[in-house]
Amino acid sequence: MKFLRLVICLLLAALLCGCAPVEEKVQPASLLVGYSQLGSESAFRLRNSQDMQDAAKRHGISLMFENANQKQEKQIEAIRSFIAYQVDVITVAPNVETGWDNVLTEAKNAGIPVVLVDRMVTTQDDSLYACYIGSDFVKQGEAAGEYLIRKANDLGMDRLNIVEISGTLDSTPMIERQSGFAQVISDDPRFTMLESVSGDFLLSKGRECMEYLIKKYGSEIDVLYSHNDSMTIGAIEVIESAGLVPGKDIIIITIDGEQAAIDLLKAGKVNCVIECTPYLGDLVMNAAKKLAAGETVDRLIHPDERIFSDYDTDLETLAPRGY
Repeated sequence: MKFLRLVICLLLAALLCGCAPVEEKVQPASLLVGYSQLGSESAFRLRNSQDMQDAAKRHGISLMFENANQKQEKQIEAIRSFIAYQVDVITVAPNVETGWDNVLTEAKNAGIPVVLVDRMVTTQDDSLYACYIGSDFVKQGEAAGEYLIRKANDLGMDRLNIVEISGTLDSTPMIERQSGFAQVISDDPRFTMLESVSGDFLLSKGRECMEYLIKKYGSEIDVLYSHNDSMTIGAIEVIESAGLVPGKDIIIITIDGEQAAIDLLKAGKVNCVIECTPYLGDLVMNAAKKLAAGETVDRLIHPDERIFSDYDTDLETLAPRGY
């Protein structure tokens, strides 16, 4: 049987050799993209990781995915491994803003474009990365301040004490969400920032931070401005344990837009949810394809995002968030 198969193959080969040459269609090699994810600290981050992987499949791109578990040194190691593998494009969600110049210079010298995802970096040379794809965090902070002014006006409140649970120190969302919020409320004498503490974007840290703030300020707190939903959920547990009513005794403004936060908004325990979408995969893959082809892309690419609050009347018709 094996001998018969061999004979047939030889005959077919001879016949093909006698025919006019046929142009062979060569399939292009799959684009190889490396993604250094900063961690898995929240539902947002988990959804972002999955969306990046799903988008790569949709676009026919091979994705090397590395989770750094909130450690910058692991992200730097991952980027160096991407360079060694000679990926076509490097994408990274940087844990903090500083400390990237050396490794990004290595990527530039290797001729590999870098796309920043969800968070920015501070470098001495802006040419070390091709573009940033993610939210406008200053705008998110401004939206939080604008909501609070509207709420204070509607309630006729002439004095509000605010506590802030911020994200990871030196991270882009922490810096810009804080500054955007401060810019909007700073000239309004009704608002006093009692204290800002970092919850590192973690539910457990949000709980710890709120325990500290409640113990120190108690019923003096009128407003909680939290930089992400995970920390907010932890904080609400503490607020309720202290016998206070979240959303009433304390106005709560949170950022991300997880399903859990929307459910708390519907229940009246949160007053305002500012969306920070994790669905960045298609934007990233489109940019990666252009960069790999030698094309230019916009330096800043922001997704469309919404604000949900207790002023909305269509919350019940809101589609499931998926994270």
